[in-house]
Amino acid sequence: MKKILSLFLVFAFIFNFQAKADEGMWILTLLNKNYAEMKKQGFKLTPEDIYSLNNASIKDAIAIFGRGCTSEIVSDKGLLLTNHHCGYSAIQSQSSVEHNYLRDGFWAKNFNEELPIPGLAVRFFVRIEDVTEQINKKLKDKMSFEQRQEVIEKISKEIEENAKKGNNYITEVKSFFNDNNFYLVLYEKYSDVRLVGTPPESIGKFGHDTDNWVWPRHTGDFSVFRVYMSPDGKAAEYSEKNVPLKPKYVLPVSIKGVKKDDFTMVIGFPGSTNRYMTSYEIENLIDVTNTNRIKIRGIRQDIMLEDMKADEKIRIQYSSKFAGSSNYWKNSIGMNNGLRKLNVYAKKQETENKFRKWYAADDKLKSKYGNALTLIETANKGIKEYQSAAQYISETMLRGIEIFGFANRVSNMLDKPNEIKEYAKGFYKDYSKPTDKKIALAMLKLFDEDVDVNYHPAFLSSEVNNIRKGNFEAYVDDLYSKSIFANESEFFKFMETYDKEKIQKDPAYTATMSVLETSKSLKEKAKKFNADLETGRRLFLAGLMEMEKDKNFYPDANFTMRLSFGKVGDYKPKDAVTYDYFTTLKGVMEKEIPGDFEFDVSPKLKELYNKKDYGRYGQNGKMMVCFTSNDDITGGNSGSPIMNGNGELIGLAFDGNWEAMSGDIAFEPELQKCINVDIRYVLFIMDKFGGAKHLVDEMKIME
Repeated sequence: MKKILSLFLVFAFIFNFQAKADEGMWILTLLNKNYAEMKKQGFKLTPEDIYSLNNASIKDAIAIFGRGCTSEIVSDKGLLLTNHHCGYSAIQSQSSVEHNYLRDGFWAKNFNEELPIPGLAVRFFVRIEDVTEQINKKLKDKMSFEQRQEVIEKISKEIEENAKKGNNYITEVKSFFNDNNFYLVLYEKYSDVRLVGTPPESIGKFGHDTDNWVWPRHTGDFSVFRVYMSPDGKAAEYSEKNVPLKPKYVLPVSIKGVKKDDFTMVIGFPGSTNRYMTSYEIENLIDVTNTNRIKIRGIRQDIMLEDMKADEKIRIQYSSKFAGSSNYWKNSIGMNNGLRKLNVYAKKQETENKFRKWYAADDKLKSKYGNALTLIETANKGIKEYQSAAQYISETMLRGIEIFGFANRVSNMLDKPNEIKEYAKGFYKDYSKPTDKKIALAMLKLFDEDVDVNYHPAFLSSEVNNIRKGNFEAYVDDLYSKSIFANESEFFKFMETYDKEKIQKDPAYTATMSVLETSKSLKEKAKKFNADLETGRRLFLAGLMEMEKDKNFYPDANFTMRLSFGKVGDYKPKDAVTYDYFTTLKGVMEKEIPGDFEFDVSPKLKELYNKKDYGRYGQNGKMMVCFTSNDDITGGNSGSPIMNGNGELIGLAFDGNWEAMSGDIAFEPELQKCINVDIRYVLFIMDKFGGAKHLVDEMKIME
């Protein structure tokens, strides 16, 4: 209890925030430090129930879903829940104009109807082990940044290889506290994951971009998958012979409901926070990174959306691409607003001034930490223009122009034509040449206007400005008529008699190579500044922890399993406004805009609403949809189980709120909310709307 209180006191001091028990993303092996506070708030279990090496525990039911979400096992047959937006690309990959699962939804009636998803895998967390001493004892204060990184990488690989012996685990040594601490993390990967069910977009993505990052929310953000294993019980690639997973642990599902001040906890894989970021870094984040992203993606998304609205096939092809782009485009807008409105820059400066006064009082401390903030400040000033140009190259060309991205992938497979053909099948399935061509024209013009000519790829100077005298339209017309990457039939015809030298002369390939060369040059120019920045960050955080050496700090999120805890509750975003902690199906009907892709409502859902046919999932004549809690989450937590004090599933975390978009940099105790879809709404949609009661019957329902 004393330790948890002291932790929040130090954050009140360091960040000038009110201390709250809901701040922090905790490593599971350290939960004993939080146990007293969790128990006081309503936690009924023990740390051993959460994380155990000897017995099945809650952590065994929770997995990384795909590349960046969380999921949880809810049946003894490997049934897996995650967010709709996490399963979106998988759903989209199986959709076509004839079988539009995005629009219509999908519910498998039995195992045979479940849809295999090539490339989709889940990783179950096995254990985490502190290896800081093993690495730090080999590090010397006088090492350069490069020398230090070489030693860390060498020892990390040795630790990872040793941990793999006698098993098939994935092993990673991860940095914590800005390279001051290190942990070994082990995972078990299952590569046969099949789509079992999904509501239509009108439920799973209700509100789309308008409601994204916003409360009140009425989105049934869930999808259902199943994990399969080999007949002998091992993780395996897809096979028709595989059988449903027999999990180590299954989360019980509670339909008892939630009320204000109920204890909650979220366990998942938060991706990245920067709670120890300095004022110098915030300045670059606002002025460069976020501002560039907002501008570039906004232009690209407008073009996508125009074509998606005009053609159903293109809407299916680009739905996942658009969603992936727009999510952090809007996040960047909200983050900039929040950082400015909440005066985070000034609060960080206060921290830095206190830090300077602390080390200035002791010559040894000054020698050890006196250069930390100077390194960060100088590095941020020096790296700014390289950082901006590199981001423009990535956003406008490598990620913005699809045939450039395709050519980039092919450059890594030049001697593997079969792999190229396999990749091309997926690429062209979701490719519209006219859309890509429009985007390419807009992106190239934007790059030319906004980026210093010293950082232009060679093809812009030679092909556009010299040969075509700045006529971007002529260049793009020529590029998309001549490049085999832009023409599906020509590409596959070419692959019948594959010629590596010919593909290397393709205009899209040569342009992409010049883009990569410029990107490489920018990285080299930024190398010293990045080294100084990382060194400064490490020293600054080490100094903060020494300054308050009797206090406990939680590490920034780094896509390792964490637990955060808090309570169900409402909040006041501004004067005279209070948001309740839950929403109901009535709000869906109130938001309805017939025919609008963001707010259209299914006739069947309206029928269920009008009849109040909620089955056992309703409460007092209402169908709860979403609720808010103050659990500390970020990207990567999407799909995470939110549980009550008994470890029972009460919902799925899926979003944060607009008023606290700066939360990845500075936790806002009075404003920050975790938005969750209520598990009762999930089950209601499965059962009453989707006709998939057999899936509910697989679960252990707590009433």
